[in-house]
Amino acid sequence: MPIEDVRRAEEKMKAVIEATKREFSAIRTSRANPAILERVTVECYGGLYPINQVATIATPEPRLLVIQPWDRNQLPHIEKAILKSNLGLTPVSDGSVIRISLPPLTEERRKELVRLTRKQAEDMRVAVRNIRREANESLKSKEKAGEISEDELRRSQEEVQRLTDKYIGEIDALLESKEQEIMEV
Repeated sequence: MPIEDVRRAEEKMKAVIEATKREFSAIRTSRANPAILERVTVECYGGLYPINQVATIATPEPRLLVIQPWDRNQLPHIEKAILKSNLGLTPVSDGSVIRISLPPLTEERRKELVRLTRKQAEDMRVAVRNIRREANESLKSKEKAGEISEDELRRSQEEVQRLTDKYIGEIDALLESKEQEIMEV
């Protein structure tokens, strides 16, 4: 039984790592990355669709995104969605594709992005610690109910702590990598 609690905690912690990767990939650096457009939704065909469901996004150069709509009639809708997204990107259309040139970041903007990234990382660390707390509370209640022994409780709590340390370490590694990416000129 305690193994199930530990496994459930590990699955939740893995989900936090995936969420961290998604959050970090959406932070704009000077390098073009299609992931910065992931949250952009385009109003077309009577609904809202993620941009990657109505167009192909490519990075032919380090500071250039090229968006090729599958239906040329959607070009103005895609442009409008990018402008409304508050990403600070300026789309330029030539009638068949949209090009977005990413300007180099200022030193001040880089520092601001690093602060934002650190805050997101701390939020994710807190999420992992909350998962640890929930797992430990569940294990303690099972021990009080006589479902597991004191030794099983201790071993399971040690395993949950080991997982917590592992996933917080992964968040720290992702943070360090993202900070380096933001600060490179």
